[in-house]
Amino acid sequence: MTGLQQGAARPAVNSRLEGLRNLSPAERLDRVAQATSLGNDDRHVFGGGGLPITLANGMIENVIGTFELPLGIATNFTINGRDYLVPMAVEEPSVVAAASYMARIARPHGGFQASSSEPIMRAQVQVLDIGDPHGARARLLKEQETIVAAANAQDKILISLGGGCRSIEVHVFDQSPVGPMLAVHLIVDVRDAMGANTVNTMAETVAPIIERITGGSVRLRILSNYADLRLARATVAIPPEALATEGYDGQRIVRGIVEASAFAIVDPYRAATHNKGIMNGIDPIVVATGNDWRAIEAGAHVWASRSGRYTALSNWETDGKGRLVGTLEMPMALGLVGGATKTHPAARAALKILGVQSAQELAEVAVAVGLAQNMAALRALATEGIQKGHMALHARNIAIVAGAAGDEIEKVANALAANHDVRVDRARELLETMRGGKG
Repeated sequence: MTGLQQGAARPAVNSRLEGLRNLSPAERLDRVAQATSLGNDDRHVFGGGGLPITLANGMIENVIGTFELPLGIATNFTINGRDYLVPMAVEEPSVVAAASYMARIARPHGGFQASSSEPIMRAQVQVLDIGDPHGARARLLKEQETIVAAANAQDKILISLGGGCRSIEVHVFDQSPVGPMLAVHLIVDVRDAMGANTVNTMAETVAPIIERITGGSVRLRILSNYADLRLARATVAIPPEALATEGYDGQRIVRGIVEASAFAIVDPYRAATHNKGIMNGIDPIVVATGNDWRAIEAGAHVWASRSGRYTALSNWETDGKGRLVGTLEMPMALGLVGGATKTHPAARAALKILGVQSAQELAEVAVAVGLAQNMAALRALATEGIQKGHMALHARNIAIVAGAAGDEIEKVANALAANHDVRVDRARELLETMRGGKG
């Protein structure tokens, strides 16, 4: 079930929080809490030190402390007719602002439309020492019901929720550096989990059965992070006039975005940066909700290479009405249960802000934000270039590096941006002048 179907009965959220950027962090948190289901008990986790060291010590090994990232809220998003405030944990300036601005442009024109496939993951069981790999494949497929039943016996709760192992696939590799091998895939509906632990347990459970049927030796029993059956997709349609700037008309910008998209489609050097821009929008949501961003990155880049060469994840074109139409489809293995999504207090609070009710809905939000981020980057590249807006926001980082503190940060940053001279040495000069009372 998609986010649109599940979201109808929920209280409406207005993602158009005007003036949010002009507030202090505490005031922004107040506004977000008022607009969402974030309660007083959740708010403290965003104030620094939200992950207790005792809890962190239980999450990974050799813990010596915690490491924090800025957590921002992307506003203005309308996805499948529902508004979302989107938490994003990221260190790079301009990401949150760019996504929010593109969502604001899309908002009057229906926002983003998104959908997703069922939450299907694959577990792989590697089989070696087989004299007749094709015959072994036939025997495994004949015994599919036995293998599926054994896998499902390991997770009664998942079965009760409507998930479970659905079927198997058997892939034959006649030649490899170690001889013929089989890869048996368990096709598993993991519901609202990311699913790694579930499918790994199933793979280990059925390994002896597979050895008996094939007469071979099982080696690896592990999930695949190439979640090609667990896809999420988003689309947006924007009229040219909505994209116009003071220096560029809308038609010119639409043409520039389509041309930039074509460059990424044909050239892997450009595609790598194009796709990194998409992941600038997706990864911060994955991190903020306690999901596995490395798995999402791995799946995304294999998906981008599925034709045999690396290409763009998204596509931009014009429709019969002259509108700019962007589409993005990619694997999106996200979960709402298990792992850090449940153990990390800030991840739990971030999910409350989002208000998603299924892993599929979370995936749909993520791809919509990724598409917005991509549109922001291409719009900038098609006009004044990427650096103008990015460096203006980066100026605050430069001011901090130069030693600015408190109110000095904004003063130095504004001066740097106004003169289009965002350098640490220039920031130090400005800071010295301010502190000397000369400016």
